[in-house]
Amino acid sequence: MEQHFDAVCAALFDALKESESLSISLGGETSQFTRVNGDKVRQTGAVDDISLSLELVADSRRATSSATLTGEREQDTAMVQQELERLRAEAALLPVDPYIVAPAAGETSHSDQSGDLPAAANVVGKLLPALEGVDISGIWASGRIYRANANSAGSRHWFASDSFSLDYSLVNPDEKMVKATYAGSEWNQADYEQSIAASQQKLALLDKPSIQLKPGNYRTYIAPAGVSDLLGMFSWNGLSESAMQTGESAFLKMRNEAVTLSPMFSLSEDFSAGRVPRFNDKAEVSPERIDLIAQGELKTCLVSSRTASEYGVESNNAAEGEYLRSPVMATGDLEEQDVLAALGTGVYLSNLHYLNWSDTHGGRITGMTRYACFWVEQGEIVGPIENMRWDDSFYHFFGEHLEAVTAQSQLNPDVGSYGGRELGGTECPGILLNSFALTL
Repeated sequence: MEQHFDAVCAALFDALKESESLSISLGGETSQFTRVNGDKVRQTGAVDDISLSLELVADSRRATSSATLTGEREQDTAMVQQELERLRAEAALLPVDPYIVAPAAGETSHSDQSGDLPAAANVVGKLLPALEGVDISGIWASGRIYRANANSAGSRHWFASDSFSLDYSLVNPDEKMVKATYAGSEWNQADYEQSIAASQQKLALLDKPSIQLKPGNYRTYIAPAGVSDLLGMFSWNGLSESAMQTGESAFLKMRNEAVTLSPMFSLSEDFSAGRVPRFNDKAEVSPERIDLIAQGELKTCLVSSRTASEYGVESNNAAEGEYLRSPVMATGDLEEQDVLAALGTGVYLSNLHYLNWSDTHGGRITGMTRYACFWVEQGEIVGPIENMRWDDSFYHFFGEHLEAVTAQSQLNPDVGSYGGRELGGTECPGILLNSFALTL
Protein backbone atom coordinates (compact mmCIF):
# COMPACT_ATOMS: atom_id res chain seq x y z
CA MET A 1 0.00 0.00 0.00
CA GLU A 2 2.88 2.38 0.73
CA GLN A 3 4.32 2.00 -2.77
CA HIS A 4 0.86 2.51 -4.23
CA PHE A 5 0.48 5.75 -2.26
CA ASP A 6 3.87 7.01 -3.43
CA ALA A 7 3.05 6.26 -7.07
CA VAL A 8 -0.30 8.08 -6.92
CA CYS A 9 1.30 11.07 -5.19
CA ALA A 10 4.08 11.28 -7.76
CA ALA A 11 1.57 11.30 -10.62
CA LEU A 12 -0.43 14.10 -9.01
CA PHE A 13 2.55 16.26 -8.09
CA ASP A 14 3.95 15.93 -11.63
CA ALA A 15 0.64 17.22 -13.00
CA LEU A 16 0.56 20.40 -10.87
CA LYS A 17 0.90 23.85 -12.37
CA GLU A 18 3.40 26.34 -10.98
CA SER A 19 0.73 28.34 -9.11
CA GLU A 20 -0.78 25.26 -7.46
CA SER A 21 0.00 23.28 -4.32
CA LEU A 22 -1.52 20.03 -3.18
CA SER A 23 -1.90 18.02 0.03
CA ILE A 24 -2.76 14.33 -0.18
CA SER A 25 -3.99 12.20 2.73
CA LEU A 26 -4.53 8.46 2.80
CA GLY A 27 -6.58 6.35 5.18
CA GLY A 28 -6.75 2.63 4.74
CA GLU A 29 -7.16 -0.70 6.45
CA THR A 30 -6.97 -4.43 5.96
CA SER A 31 -9.35 -5.72 8.59
CA GLN A 32 -11.33 -8.72 9.73
CA PHE A 33 -14.70 -8.17 11.44
CA THR A 34 -16.57 -10.86 13.36
CA ARG A 35 -19.92 -10.37 15.10
CA VAL A 36 -20.57 -12.55 18.13
CA ASN A 37 -23.97 -12.94 19.75
CA GLY A 38 -25.11 -15.44 22.36
CA ASP A 39 -21.69 -17.20 22.39
CA LYS A 40 -21.97 -17.89 18.65
CA VAL A 41 -20.46 -16.27 15.56
CA ARG A 42 -23.24 -14.64 13.57
CA GLN A 43 -21.26 -12.87 10.87
CA THR A 44 -17.67 -12.60 9.72
CA GLY A 45 -15.87 -10.95 6.85
CA ALA A 46 -12.86 -9.00 5.64
CA VAL A 47 -12.48 -5.38 4.52
CA ASP A 48 -9.74 -3.90 2.33
CA ASP A 49 -10.17 -0.16 1.95
CA ILE A 50 -8.10 2.75 0.69
CA SER A 51 -9.44 6.32 0.74
CA LEU A 52 -7.60 9.33 -0.61
CA SER A 53 -8.31 12.98 0.22
CA LEU A 54 -7.02 15.89 -1.86
CA GLU A 55 -6.70 19.56 -0.96
CA LEU A 56 -5.78 21.82 -3.87
CA VAL A 57 -4.67 25.41 -3.26
CA ALA A 58 -4.68 27.61 -6.34
CA ASP A 59 -4.53 31.41 -6.38
CA SER A 60 -5.54 31.60 -2.69
CA ARG A 61 -8.54 29.38 -3.31
CA ARG A 62 -9.03 25.95 -1.83
CA ALA A 63 -10.94 22.94 -3.13
CA THR A 64 -11.14 19.51 -1.51
CA SER A 65 -12.35 16.06 -2.45
CA SER A 66 -12.05 12.43 -1.47
CA ALA A 67 -12.18 9.18 -3.37
CA THR A 68 -11.96 5.44 -2.79
CA LEU A 69 -9.07 3.75 -4.54
CA THR A 70 -9.18 0.34 -6.18
CA GLY A 71 -5.59 -0.69 -5.47
CA GLU A 72 -4.88 -0.94 -9.21
CA ARG A 73 -2.13 1.58 -9.94
CA GLU A 74 -2.98 2.63 -13.49
CA GLN A 75 -6.70 2.85 -12.78
CA ASP A 76 -6.19 4.85 -9.58
CA THR A 77 -3.65 7.19 -11.17
CA ALA A 78 -6.01 8.01 -14.01
CA MET A 79 -8.90 8.51 -11.62
CA VAL A 80 -7.08 10.93 -9.27
CA GLN A 81 -5.71 12.91 -12.22
CA GLN A 82 -9.27 13.40 -13.41
CA GLU A 83 -10.19 14.45 -9.88
CA LEU A 84 -7.39 17.03 -9.94
CA GLU A 85 -8.86 18.54 -13.10
CA ARG A 86 -12.25 18.69 -11.41
CA LEU A 87 -10.75 20.46 -8.40
CA ARG A 88 -9.10 23.03 -10.66
CA ALA A 89 -12.43 23.87 -12.24
CA GLU A 90 -14.12 24.05 -8.84
CA ALA A 91 -11.40 26.21 -7.28
CA ALA A 92 -11.71 28.78 -10.06
CA LEU A 93 -15.34 29.37 -9.02
CA LEU A 94 -14.61 29.80 -5.30
CA PRO A 95 -13.91 33.09 -3.50
CA VAL A 96 -10.43 33.91 -2.26
CA ASP A 97 -9.79 32.44 1.19
CA PRO A 98 -8.01 35.10 3.28
CA TYR A 99 -6.80 32.59 5.87
CA ILE A 100 -5.66 29.85 3.54
CA VAL A 101 -2.57 27.90 4.56
CA ALA A 102 -0.61 26.50 1.67
CA PRO A 103 1.39 23.29 2.15
CA ALA A 104 4.86 23.93 3.55
CA ALA A 105 8.01 21.88 3.51
CA GLY A 106 8.63 20.18 6.81
CA GLU A 107 9.51 16.91 8.45
CA THR A 108 9.21 13.45 7.01
CA SER A 109 8.43 10.41 9.12
CA HIS A 110 7.91 6.70 8.83
CA SER A 111 6.31 4.46 11.46
CA ASP A 112 5.42 0.83 10.83
CA GLN A 113 4.32 -1.00 13.98
CA SER A 114 3.80 -4.72 13.75
CA GLY A 115 1.73 -6.55 16.34
CA ASP A 116 0.89 -10.12 17.24
CA LEU A 117 -2.69 -10.61 16.04
CA PRO A 118 -4.62 -13.87 15.88
CA ALA A 119 -4.79 -15.18 12.33
CA ALA A 120 -8.24 -14.80 10.82
CA ALA A 121 -8.72 -18.56 10.75
CA ASN A 122 -7.94 -18.82 14.48
CA VAL A 123 -10.06 -15.98 15.85
CA VAL A 124 -13.18 -18.03 16.56
CA GLY A 125 -11.15 -20.70 18.36
CA LYS A 126 -9.58 -18.07 20.60
CA LEU A 127 -12.74 -16.10 21.38
CA LEU A 128 -15.49 -18.68 21.88
CA PRO A 129 -14.13 -21.06 24.58
CA ALA A 130 -14.23 -18.27 27.20
CA LEU A 131 -17.79 -17.38 26.12
CA GLU A 132 -19.44 -20.77 26.64
CA GLY A 133 -22.81 -20.23 28.29
CA VAL A 134 -22.39 -16.45 28.23
CA ASP A 135 -24.96 -14.17 26.66
CA ILE A 136 -22.68 -11.75 24.84
CA SER A 137 -23.09 -9.25 22.05
CA GLY A 138 -19.84 -8.03 20.58
CA ILE A 139 -17.81 -6.99 17.56
CA TRP A 140 -14.29 -8.24 16.91
CA ALA A 141 -12.10 -6.11 14.62
CA SER A 142 -8.46 -6.76 13.81
CA GLY A 143 -5.86 -6.03 11.20
CA ARG A 144 -3.64 -3.28 9.89
CA ILE A 145 -4.58 0.42 9.76
CA TYR A 146 -2.79 2.92 7.50
CA ARG A 147 -2.46 6.69 7.58
CA ALA A 148 -0.29 8.78 5.28
CA ASN A 149 0.17 12.33 4.07
CA ALA A 150 2.30 14.03 1.47
CA ASN A 151 2.35 17.50 -0.03
CA SER A 152 3.82 19.17 -3.06
CA ALA A 153 6.29 21.12 -0.89
CA GLY A 154 8.12 17.91 -0.06
CA SER A 155 6.68 16.71 3.25
CA ARG A 156 5.87 13.02 3.45
CA HIS A 157 4.62 10.85 6.33
CA TRP A 158 3.66 7.21 6.64
CA PHE A 159 2.03 5.43 9.62
CA ALA A 160 0.90 1.80 9.82
CA SER A 161 -0.17 -0.15 12.88
CA ASP A 162 -1.58 -3.56 13.77
CA SER A 163 -4.38 -3.69 16.33
CA PHE A 164 -7.38 -5.69 17.52
CA SER A 165 -10.43 -5.04 19.66
CA LEU A 166 -13.37 -6.95 21.03
CA ASP A 167 -16.03 -4.43 22.01
CA TYR A 168 -18.68 -6.35 23.89
CA SER A 169 -21.58 -6.38 26.31
CA LEU A 170 -22.58 -9.23 28.61
CA VAL A 171 -26.32 -9.52 29.25
CA ASN A 172 -28.22 -11.14 32.11
CA PRO A 173 -31.79 -12.57 31.89
CA ASP A 174 -33.24 -9.19 32.93
CA GLU A 175 -31.38 -7.58 30.00
CA LYS A 176 -29.05 -5.65 32.29
CA MET A 177 -25.60 -5.31 30.75
CA VAL A 178 -21.91 -4.96 31.48
CA LYS A 179 -19.88 -3.28 28.75
CA ALA A 180 -16.15 -3.73 28.22
CA THR A 181 -13.47 -3.70 25.54
CA TYR A 182 -10.45 -5.94 25.24
CA ALA A 183 -8.02 -4.34 22.80
CA GLY A 184 -4.36 -4.03 21.95
CA SER A 185 -1.70 -4.98 19.45
CA GLU A 186 -0.29 -8.09 21.18
CA TRP A 187 -2.83 -10.87 21.72
CA ASN A 188 -2.68 -12.53 25.13
CA GLN A 189 -5.14 -15.37 25.67
CA ALA A 190 -4.90 -15.25 29.47
CA ASP A 191 -5.52 -11.49 29.57
CA TYR A 192 -8.52 -11.90 27.27
CA GLU A 193 -10.04 -14.61 29.45
CA GLN A 194 -9.40 -12.47 32.54
CA SER A 195 -11.28 -9.58 30.88
CA ILE A 196 -14.28 -11.82 30.24
CA ALA A 197 -14.14 -13.23 33.80
CA ALA A 198 -14.01 -9.73 35.33
CA SER A 199 -17.05 -8.71 33.29
CA GLN A 200 -18.89 -11.85 34.41
CA GLN A 201 -18.20 -10.94 38.04
CA LYS A 202 -19.76 -7.52 37.45
CA LEU A 203 -22.68 -9.14 35.64
CA ALA A 204 -23.40 -11.31 38.68
CA LEU A 205 -23.81 -8.15 40.75
CA LEU A 206 -26.57 -7.04 38.39
CA ASP A 207 -28.70 -9.97 39.55
CA LYS A 208 -29.33 -8.10 42.80
CA PRO A 209 -32.55 -6.07 43.02
CA SER A 210 -32.34 -2.69 41.31
CA ILE A 211 -32.34 0.47 43.38
CA GLN A 212 -34.19 3.61 42.29
CA LEU A 213 -32.32 6.68 43.50
CA LYS A 214 -33.96 10.04 43.99
CA PRO A 215 -32.56 13.07 42.14
CA GLY A 216 -29.86 14.76 44.15
CA ASN A 217 -26.14 15.19 44.67
CA TYR A 218 -24.30 11.96 45.49
CA ARG A 219 -20.83 10.95 46.47
CA THR A 220 -19.68 9.23 43.27
CA TYR A 221 -16.89 7.21 41.72
CA ILE A 222 -16.61 7.32 37.91
CA ALA A 223 -14.54 4.51 36.39
CA PRO A 224 -12.01 5.22 33.59
CA ALA A 225 -14.48 4.33 30.80
CA GLY A 226 -16.88 6.97 32.11
CA VAL A 227 -14.09 9.53 32.54
CA SER A 228 -13.11 8.88 28.92
CA ASP A 229 -16.66 9.76 27.87
CA LEU A 230 -16.41 13.06 29.79
CA LEU A 231 -13.05 13.95 28.26
CA GLY A 232 -14.44 13.21 24.81
CA MET A 233 -16.67 16.26 25.19
CA PHE A 234 -13.56 18.47 25.21
CA SER A 235 -13.19 17.88 21.46
CA TRP A 236 -16.52 19.59 20.84
CA ASN A 237 -16.64 23.32 21.65
CA GLY A 238 -13.90 22.58 24.15
CA LEU A 239 -10.13 22.85 23.91
CA SER A 240 -10.20 24.37 20.44
CA GLU A 241 -8.54 27.75 19.91
CA SER A 242 -11.04 28.55 17.17
CA ALA A 243 -13.91 27.88 19.60
CA MET A 244 -12.16 30.14 22.11
CA GLN A 245 -11.79 32.95 19.60
CA THR A 246 -15.43 32.73 18.48
CA GLY A 247 -16.77 32.56 22.04
CA GLU A 248 -18.10 29.00 21.73
CA SER A 249 -15.67 27.19 24.02
CA ALA A 250 -16.70 25.71 27.37
CA PHE A 251 -13.30 26.81 28.70
CA LEU A 252 -13.79 30.57 28.29
CA LYS A 253 -14.00 31.04 32.05
CA MET A 254 -10.56 29.55 32.45
CA ARG A 255 -9.01 31.96 29.96
CA ASN A 256 -11.02 35.11 30.56
CA GLU A 257 -11.86 34.86 34.25
CA ALA A 258 -8.83 32.93 35.54
CA VAL A 259 -11.08 30.11 36.79
CA THR A 260 -9.12 26.97 37.62
CA LEU A 261 -9.91 23.30 38.08
CA SER A 262 -8.59 21.00 40.79
CA PRO A 263 -4.78 20.75 41.13
CA MET A 264 -5.35 17.00 40.77
CA PHE A 265 -6.55 17.43 37.16
CA SER A 266 -4.03 17.55 34.31
CA LEU A 267 -4.67 16.76 30.66
CA SER A 268 -2.25 16.59 27.76
CA GLU A 269 -2.18 15.69 24.09
CA ASP A 270 0.51 13.01 24.27
CA PHE A 271 1.79 11.17 21.19
CA SER A 272 4.71 9.46 22.93
CA ALA A 273 3.04 6.02 22.97
CA GLY A 274 2.84 6.06 19.16
CA ARG A 275 -0.79 4.95 18.99
CA VAL A 276 -1.72 7.62 16.45
CA PRO A 277 0.34 9.63 13.97
CA ARG A 278 1.62 13.04 15.03
CA PHE A 279 1.10 14.46 11.53
CA ASN A 280 -2.20 15.99 10.42
CA ASP A 281 -3.88 16.25 7.03
CA LYS A 282 -1.54 19.08 6.04
CA ALA A 283 1.58 17.01 6.83
CA GLU A 284 2.25 19.25 9.84
CA VAL A 285 3.75 17.52 12.87
CA SER A 286 2.54 18.28 16.38
CA PRO A 287 4.91 18.36 19.36
CA GLU A 288 5.21 14.97 21.03
CA ARG A 289 3.42 16.37 24.09
CA ILE A 290 1.17 19.41 24.52
CA ASP A 291 0.17 20.27 28.09
CA LEU A 292 -3.38 21.58 27.79
CA ILE A 293 -4.36 21.75 31.45
CA ALA A 294 -1.66 21.39 34.11
CA GLN A 295 -2.64 21.02 37.78
CA GLY A 296 -5.96 22.67 37.09
CA GLU A 297 -4.64 25.62 35.07
CA LEU A 298 -5.34 26.13 31.37
CA LYS A 299 -2.00 26.28 29.57
CA THR A 300 -2.96 26.23 25.91
CA CYS A 301 -5.57 25.03 23.44
CA LEU A 302 -5.32 22.99 20.26
CA VAL A 303 -4.35 25.43 17.50
CA SER A 304 -4.45 24.56 13.81
CA SER A 305 -2.39 26.48 11.29
CA ARG A 306 -5.58 27.95 9.82
CA THR A 307 -6.69 29.29 13.21
CA ALA A 308 -3.17 30.65 13.72
CA SER A 309 -3.42 32.50 10.40
CA GLU A 310 -6.88 33.88 11.15
CA TYR A 311 -6.25 35.10 14.69
CA GLY A 312 -2.53 35.79 14.73
CA VAL A 313 -1.64 33.13 17.29
CA GLU A 314 1.00 30.40 17.26
CA SER A 315 0.01 27.02 15.88
CA ASN A 316 0.82 23.73 17.59
CA ASN A 317 -0.16 21.88 14.40
CA ALA A 318 -3.43 20.50 15.67
CA ALA A 319 -5.78 18.83 13.23
CA GLU A 320 -7.94 21.33 11.36
CA GLY A 321 -10.95 20.40 13.52
CA GLU A 322 -8.85 21.06 16.65
CA TYR A 323 -10.04 17.89 18.38
CA LEU A 324 -8.12 15.69 20.79
CA ARG A 325 -6.19 12.98 18.98
CA SER A 326 -4.22 11.33 21.80
CA PRO A 327 -5.52 12.60 25.16
CA VAL A 328 -3.85 11.48 28.38
CA MET A 329 -5.13 12.46 31.83
CA ALA A 330 -2.66 12.35 34.71
CA THR A 331 -3.07 9.75 37.45
CA GLY A 332 -3.35 10.33 41.19
CA ASP A 333 -2.68 8.26 44.31
CA LEU A 334 -5.93 6.35 45.00
CA GLU A 335 -5.29 2.64 44.51
CA GLU A 336 -7.99 0.81 42.54
CA GLN A 337 -8.46 -1.81 45.25
CA ASP A 338 -9.29 1.00 47.69
CA VAL A 339 -11.97 2.67 45.55
CA LEU A 340 -15.02 1.16 47.24
CA ALA A 341 -13.66 1.85 50.72
CA ALA A 342 -12.83 5.44 49.76
CA LEU A 343 -16.27 5.91 48.21
CA GLY A 344 -17.95 4.67 51.38
CA THR A 345 -21.61 5.30 50.60
CA GLY A 346 -22.53 6.57 47.17
CA VAL A 347 -22.74 5.75 43.49
CA TYR A 348 -20.30 3.72 41.38
CA LEU A 349 -20.58 4.58 37.67
CA SER A 350 -18.89 2.27 35.16
CA ASN A 351 -20.11 3.92 31.95
CA LEU A 352 -21.87 7.08 30.80
CA HIS A 353 -23.96 7.51 27.68
CA TYR A 354 -25.71 10.05 25.43
CA LEU A 355 -23.50 12.95 26.51
CA ASN A 356 -24.22 16.51 25.39
CA TRP A 357 -23.58 20.05 26.53
CA SER A 358 -26.50 21.39 28.54
CA ASP A 359 -24.78 24.74 29.22
CA THR A 360 -21.59 25.10 27.21
CA HIS A 361 -20.32 28.31 28.80
CA GLY A 362 -21.06 26.91 32.25
CA GLY A 363 -19.20 23.71 31.39
CA ARG A 364 -22.35 21.66 32.11
CA ILE A 365 -22.62 18.22 30.55
CA THR A 366 -25.67 15.99 30.65
CA GLY A 367 -26.00 12.29 29.96
CA MET A 368 -27.27 8.97 31.25
CA THR A 369 -25.80 6.37 33.57
CA ARG A 370 -25.31 3.17 31.65
CA TYR A 371 -24.52 -0.52 32.07
CA ALA A 372 -22.92 -1.60 35.37
CA CYS A 373 -23.70 1.28 37.74
CA PHE A 374 -24.16 0.48 41.42
CA TRP A 375 -25.25 1.80 44.79
CA VAL A 376 -22.55 1.33 47.44
CA GLU A 377 -22.95 1.42 51.22
CA GLN A 378 -20.02 1.38 53.64
CA GLY A 379 -17.67 0.20 50.91
CA GLU A 380 -19.88 -2.69 49.73
CA ILE A 381 -21.93 -2.91 46.54
CA VAL A 382 -25.62 -3.19 47.49
CA GLY A 383 -27.07 -3.50 43.99
CA PRO A 384 -27.45 -1.90 40.56
CA ILE A 385 -29.17 1.45 40.18
CA GLU A 386 -31.89 2.20 37.68
CA ASN A 387 -30.64 4.35 34.80
CA MET A 388 -30.65 8.05 35.67
CA ARG A 389 -29.96 11.31 33.90
CA TRP A 390 -27.15 13.40 35.30
CA ASP A 391 -26.29 17.04 34.69
CA ASP A 392 -23.18 18.64 36.17
CA SER A 393 -20.31 20.96 35.25
CA PHE A 394 -16.73 19.91 34.69
CA TYR A 395 -15.87 23.01 36.73
CA HIS A 396 -17.34 20.93 39.58
CA PHE A 397 -16.37 17.31 38.88
CA PHE A 398 -12.89 18.18 37.64
CA GLY A 399 -12.82 21.11 40.06
CA GLU A 400 -13.82 21.56 43.69
CA HIS A 401 -15.73 18.26 43.85
CA LEU A 402 -12.76 16.16 42.72
CA GLU A 403 -11.60 14.32 45.83
CA ALA A 404 -9.18 11.74 44.43
CA VAL A 405 -7.81 10.28 41.20
CA THR A 406 -6.79 6.65 40.85
CA ALA A 407 -3.12 5.72 40.61
CA GLN A 408 -3.83 3.42 37.67
CA SER A 409 -4.95 4.59 34.25
CA GLN A 410 -6.67 2.67 31.48
CA LEU A 411 -6.55 3.02 27.72
CA ASN A 412 -10.10 3.35 26.45
CA PRO A 413 -9.68 2.53 22.76
CA ASP A 414 -11.58 4.25 20.01
CA VAL A 415 -13.43 1.34 18.42
CA GLY A 416 -15.38 3.41 15.91
CA SER A 417 -15.59 2.00 12.40
CA TYR A 418 -18.28 4.07 10.69
CA GLY A 419 -15.95 5.49 8.05
CA GLY A 420 -13.13 3.05 8.74
CA ARG A 421 -11.45 1.66 11.84
CA GLU A 422 -10.20 4.36 14.17
CA LEU A 423 -6.82 4.59 15.86
CA GLY A 424 -5.85 5.38 19.43
CA GLY A 425 -8.08 6.18 22.37
CA THR A 426 -8.19 8.07 25.65
CA GLU A 427 -5.84 7.14 28.48
CA CYS A 428 -7.27 8.14 31.83
CA PRO A 429 -7.78 7.07 35.46
CA GLY A 430 -10.96 6.91 37.51
CA ILE A 431 -12.15 9.83 39.67
CA LEU A 432 -13.74 10.03 43.11
CA LEU A 433 -16.13 12.94 43.64
CA ASN A 434 -17.63 14.26 46.85
CA SER A 435 -20.69 15.39 44.84
CA PHE A 436 -22.21 14.57 41.46
CA ALA A 437 -25.66 15.69 40.32
CA LEU A 438 -28.21 13.03 39.34
CA THR A 439 -31.18 14.95 38.05
CA LEU A 440 -33.91 12.64 36.76
